[in-house]
Amino acid sequence: MSKRQRKRKTTLSKRQQKIMEFLQEFIGSQHYPPTIREIGAAAKISSTSVVNYNLNRLEELGYIKRERAVSRGLRLLKPLQEAVQDLAEGVRDFIDIPVVGRIVAGEPVPVPASDFSYMPDETITLARGIIRDEGDLFALQVQGNSMIDELINDGDTVILRRQQTAENGETVAAWLRDQEETTLKKFYLENDGRVRLQPANPYLKPIFTTPDNVGIQGKVVMVIRQLH
Repeated sequence: MSKRQRKRKTTLSKRQQKIMEFLQEFIGSQHYPPTIREIGAAAKISSTSVVNYNLNRLEELGYIKRERAVSRGLRLLKPLQEAVQDLAEGVRDFIDIPVVGRIVAGEPVPVPASDFSYMPDETITLARGIIRDEGDLFALQVQGNSMIDELINDGDTVILRRQQTAENGETVAAWLRDQEETTLKKFYLENDGRVRLQPANPYLKPIFTTPDNVGIQGKVVMVIRQLH
């Protein structure tokens, strides 16, 4: 088991953190532990079985010790500060990636700007370990089937690292300056100096243009499949 996996297993949910806050406050002031119903009322949990589940989870993680045969048989093993730290570490294990718009995997289409900042504000949350060298990431929803041989289908979401250069064979979001159009294609710099934007679909033709007409906006680093 990796260090990241071990850390994930000790992460508290927000509900469990709320219970820990109440336990420390109650025991600190009353000098004895609360009942199950008092814990439920404080954490806004109506079901005693749900309270028991979360207390069992806290015991498994080593935050509390329960004596089930004894009334109010509960004591704290870890201070609240450690619980809060575990919650913060769990949050840091995830990254929110903005979904900044749609991109056509087919014929390029006009868009009102050379970047995607005009699109609605949405996010996708992913575990940090999934993507190496995160950098400046953004997501685009794909329309069209020109990249199906790269396993990028209509309705999928692509995660891109924002960058302005590309190597031959990389799948990129390309801005065609003269046409004021954008498209998702594989990038190639030909021996004659032209840029070839190649679809991954044998029924579609590549786009040939000059390097100064192409603005690389990002390189695809992940595809999130839309299941129908």
